[in-house]
Amino acid sequence: MTRLISEGPVLLDVQDGIARLRLNRPDASNSVDVPLLKALHAAILTCHAEPSVRVVVLSGEGRNFCAGGDVKTFASKGEDLPEYLREATAWLQIATSALIQLKAPVIAAVHGFAAGGAGFGLVCASDLVVAAESAKLFSGAVRVGMAPDAGTTVTLTQLVGLRRAMDLLLTNPTLTATEARDLGIISRVVPDEDLDKVVSELAAQLAAQPPLALSATKRLVWGGLGSTVEGRLAEEARIVSELSGTADSREGLAAVIERRTPRFTGS
Repeated sequence: MTRLISEGPVLLDVQDGIARLRLNRPDASNSVDVPLLKALHAAILTCHAEPSVRVVVLSGEGRNFCAGGDVKTFASKGEDLPEYLREATAWLQIATSALIQLKAPVIAAVHGFAAGGAGFGLVCASDLVVAAESAKLFSGAVRVGMAPDAGTTVTLTQLVGLRRAMDLLLTNPTLTATEARDLGIISRVVPDEDLDKVVSELAAQLAAQPPLALSATKRLVWGGLGSTVEGRLAEEARIVSELSGTADSREGLAAVIERRTPRFTGS
């Protein structure tokens, strides 16, 4: 295991192509402030720059995935709160964007609460989401007189549709993991005691796949938000043609013909 960030509000290590990115303010339920958001952005950029990373697992230390914004910090700012939130939301925006733009697929492993822009929003910005049965999710912004951020006004609408997104963001119900799965917000619900095992197995499965193909697929799907089918056909054709010239593509075809497990190298 290679520990890339071993202390601070965000931890990061890499082993066997799997980067484990962990929010590390357990005593504050991993609620976010400016230092954590800066650290999160830096950790995501580290994943961008580390060639061995094939999949990223995003999780939280302690009892909760992420309780959203640090309301105690917010309240302490008094009249300076607008300026503080301008800085905090700016860091959240670029961290969310960097997460979506990662070449490697991102798995969010959710336990406890995933709330607010930093919790619920990061879940919506992940590529796959595995949640423990006891997990709870909600937006929460309107509850405290604010508006959704971290891109949820776009990502949530794409996940669940306009009417359901409007309902969830305006009325702020607390969703069980099963309800969130049925709405399409998360991918899988597993028993609490199986969360780490299932996420590790899924991460290993993705890490064994051809990374260029995974990256291209992720880019096409995210890039297609708001596009028409016709508008994506040419881009899909270009990407498929480009991938067909890679060593991984030739290896994949050979493995099928030879009835063996492929050995992908990312080239």
